[in-house]
Amino acid sequence: MKKIEAIIKPFKLDEVKEALQELGVQGMTVIEAKGYGRQKGQTELYRGAEYVVDFLPKIKVEVVVADDQLDRALEAIAGAARTGRIGDGKIFVTEVLDVVRIRTGESGAIAI
Repeated sequence: MKKIEAIIKPFKLDEVKEALQELGVQGMTVIEAKGYGRQKGQTELYRGAEYVVDFLPKIKVEVVVADDQLDRALEAIAGAARTGRIGDGKIFVTEVLDVVRIRTGESGAIAI
């Protein structure tokens, strides 16, 4: 099993969610986040004064998938989140050793 953490632009959330649902991904966690990457924030103008917004609004999407779903899920997220402009985000993949469904006590891939 693999855990996918994707940092995306907020307005791309619905497209990413729909792309994952089409693959049959059962659940996801969505967290509102702020951050920056290479773009180091952006300069904005407010009442004639320039100021720098260091942390831009982002969305963090977390899903756990079976190993055989990983490549399709990565393609779906990247395709749905891509705008082609700086700040599109990043996707991180980590190994999941076990999953336990609290309600039933099931564990492993059937608990996803």
